[in-house]
Amino acid sequence: MRIIVLFNLKPGVDAAAYENWARTTDIPGVNALGSVKDFQVHRATGVLGSDAASPYAYFEVIDITDIEAFGVDASSEAVQKVAAEFQQFADNPQFILTETL
Repeated sequence: MRIIVLFNLKPGVDAAAYENWARTTDIPGVNALGSVKDFQVHRATGVLGSDAASPYAYFEVIDITDIEAFGVDASSEAVQKVAAEFQQFADNPQFILTETL
């Protein structure tokens, strides 16, 4: 299963500060979870074939082994601390559950 998270930064949040936090805390922490096969954060650079800005600045892709196991991992105190930090950066993130066709 793959979870895709779409979000922009909250007004006033420094993108460099968020990206440093993502590289040093979020990415290694989430990738260390037993239920996570792979976790990547992507910065949008544009819309293909257009000069328009992307509606979302960042995209997270979380490949998990099992939704129940991920729920257990996500409820740990360490993950809750990282999630609270993420909420300080992200403005109304959308967590989208997906399945491969």
